[in-house]
Amino acid sequence: MAVIEVNHPLIQHKLTILRDKTTDTKTFRENLNEIAKLMTYEATKNLKVEESTVETPIMKTRGYTLQDKAVGIVPILRAGLGMVEGILDLVPTAKIGHIGVYRNEETLEPVYYYCKLPEDIAERKVLLLDPMLATGGSAVYAIDYLKENGVTDIVFMCLVAAPEGIAKILNKHPDVDIYIAKIDQGLDSNGYIYPGLGDCGDRIFGTK
Repeated sequence: MAVIEVNHPLIQHKLTILRDKTTDTKTFRENLNEIAKLMTYEATKNLKVEESTVETPIMKTRGYTLQDKAVGIVPILRAGLGMVEGILDLVPTAKIGHIGVYRNEETLEPVYYYCKLPEDIAERKVLLLDPMLATGGSAVYAIDYLKENGVTDIVFMCLVAAPEGIAKILNKHPDVDIYIAKIDQGLDSNGYIYPGLGDCGDRIFGTK
C-alpha cells in the first residue's frame, strides 16, 4: 500500500529528544507517547464513520461518529506498550490486544512467546505498534498472526525504521500501510538501527 513518513515539526522535535542518550526515562516515555498520539491523527484519517443527527444549541444538524468497533490496538511486546497510552487518549473506545515477539540476538529471527487478542479483532482496523522497525522479522510475524486471526485492515506504526525492515514488510505484506516518524540510515552489523534510539524497551521502562 504505502509508506508514510510523518515529517511534522512537532514529531521531529520530540524524536530528537528521544534520540538523545541523556534523556531520562520519564521524559523518554512522555515524548514517545506524544509522538504516537500525533501519528495516530494521520494514521486514522480513513476510519469509517456513521452519519448521525446532533442537536446544537441552535438547531439540529448532521454529525458523524466512529463505529463501535472502529479501532483495535496491538502493541508488540514489550516496547510497543510505550505507544498505547497516547493512542488511547484519542481513541479511548479502542480494544487492546498484545503480541509477544522478541528477536533472537544471534540469528536475528523472531521468537514468539505470547498472544492475547480481543474476540472481535477481525472487525476492527488494527494499529500494530512497535517503536523500532529494524530487520522486520517481528513485524512480519505479528502481521502474519493477525491475518491468521481474520484481520484484514492493518496499519503498522513505528517511530524509526531501517530501509531493510520496510522492504521486508512491503515484500511480505504489500497491503499493509506503514506510518513512520523517521526513516533512518540502516542496520549495523548487529542488526541495530542507526542512528536509532538505542534499546527502546530499556529506555521506556528504565531497565538499563
